[in-house]
Amino acid sequence: MIPANKLERLLDRFHAVEAELASGVAGSSFVKLSKEHAELSPVVEAAQAYRSAQMQLEGAETLFNDPATDPEMRNLAEQERAELKHALEKLEHDLKLKLLPKDAADSSSAILEIRAGTGGDEAALFAGDLLKMYQRYCQLQGWKVELMSLSESDLGGIKDATLDVVGTGVFAKLKFESGVHRVQRVPVTEASGRIHTSAATVAVLPEPEDVDVVINDKDLRIDVYRSQGAGGQHVNKTESAVRITHLPTGIAVAQQTEKSQHKNKAQAMKMLKAKLYEMERHRVDSARASERKSMVGSGDRSERIRTYNFPQGRVTDHRINLTLYKLDRIISGDDLGDVIDSLVAEDQASRLAELESDGA
Repeated sequence: MIPANKLERLLDRFHAVEAELASGVAGSSFVKLSKEHAELSPVVEAAQAYRSAQMQLEGAETLFNDPATDPEMRNLAEQERAELKHALEKLEHDLKLKLLPKDAADSSSAILEIRAGTGGDEAALFAGDLLKMYQRYCQLQGWKVELMSLSESDLGGIKDATLDVVGTGVFAKLKFESGVHRVQRVPVTEASGRIHTSAATVAVLPEPEDVDVVINDKDLRIDVYRSQGAGGQHVNKTESAVRITHLPTGIAVAQQTEKSQHKNKAQAMKMLKAKLYEMERHRVDSARASERKSMVGSGDRSERIRTYNFPQGRVTDHRINLTLYKLDRIISGDDLGDVIDSLVAEDQASRLAELESDGA
């Protein structure tokens, strides 16, 4: 049973937010309140449905227990009572999930970085496969995907790549992809047909709103230089590439994908903000920082969150012991949602069990 006073406080806060928005508040306050309103709306809707079912159940109970109720009405009340109890259990479970404490960044867009790890050319080819997988998955979610940077390898793979993924709730799903991904397959460069194990690392950073990160101009060193290319006529002859260094932390980001220095600077600032935002999140939540460090690791073969085994056609996520035998559809991005949704569900179930244990 969810405490009535908790629901009252939730509804009171929702009405207070609505009143403030209606008062004509502007600027950063409007942004924060609008975000809170959007987050509270589905919770309030679930709470109202739960309370309505409670009241209906109380009515059915009263009718069933009233000695003056005739047998036919009592039978109907008993049937309705059983149906409402079942519905109330589901509504209560859904509401508890919505009431779980949320990561403040869950509603954010995200920056996703992929780097080839152990395994040479094969690791770079695998990193390229992961890049296509995420691009396809994000498109299927209706999110806007932009390739911010790309460093290609000699055989058509990638050394590293960065995606900017814009949409509501992007980080809530993609955050589970942070870590080492391992592939087991026969490389195209292997003449003897032996199976090799290679790895790539994925890091997902929440993209902060402007109100989340404040950067002082005096804390930045901005260098411009010519973009590095393969040579020939396509090399940029102007200094359009940008490197920004945040002096207090030493964090440096570089961007040269665009031909415009202005666009490269804007992209580099976006990446810098995401890195500073993540650093601050780690500072205030050391436990999460420790967990992320252990997940991402060094890119060594022995550290992994997920294995893609091509000879067996399977994908195994080691954190939740999930194995699916449809590697082709997962690596294409079409069925990656089956893995991510399972991780989200497991995380919710774990946190719900912990919350109920604390409340016991």
